[in-house]
Amino acid sequence: MRLGRDGDVLVTVPRGGTRREAMRFVDQHHGWIHDQHARRAEAVGHASEWKAGTKIFFRGERVELRVEHRFGRPLVVFGDQEVFIADAGMNLRRPVEAHLVKLARAELPKRTRELSERFGIEIARAVVRNQSSRWGSCSAAGEISLNWRLVQAPESVRDYLMIHELMHRREMNHSIRFWRHVAQACPWWREAEAWLNAHALDLGF
Repeated sequence: MRLGRDGDVLVTVPRGGTRREAMRFVDQHHGWIHDQHARRAEAVGHASEWKAGTKIFFRGERVELRVEHRFGRPLVVFGDQEVFIADAGMNLRRPVEAHLVKLARAELPKRTRELSERFGIEIARAVVRNQSSRWGSCSAAGEISLNWRLVQAPESVRDYLMIHELMHRREMNHSIRFWRHVAQACPWWREAEAWLNAHALDLGF
């Protein structure tokens, strides 16, 4: 069970399960659902508006959005990034996220190809997408898809997700053998998973 990006409760029913059992499961976990809605309401990743002073994650660190002026033009500054904007008083979320997506498309596929070469794994290509329920995926044809929000995560976490998907080229499942491949290539995978679980809402997931 999880919350969709719109806040709806989504339940995955295993093969052989029934709608009635799913509804019973939901009824038994009203407390969890309430807590998740409360956490989401407080998470910056799900806020409808970002403004000067808002703190977001960028490369694993919380950074503050600052509005400055240069050459008579307003820009938003965070970390080592600068993004010119139309109006100093505007909602900063759209221009900042557009910039993050641009960075993700420039950085994530390149790093995925580097790791694929390191581990001797062939892939068709690596792409960045706006997935609503996955950090990444690997198709049977060898296409690696990565969530653009990974650009907000620490480098070690980004690498883990790429390695995770690359190892699906060896095992297209989540069997014990698959996790052995992951653990051998990425000994810090548990820490990376823990970081993602802890900060998913902050990243708008």
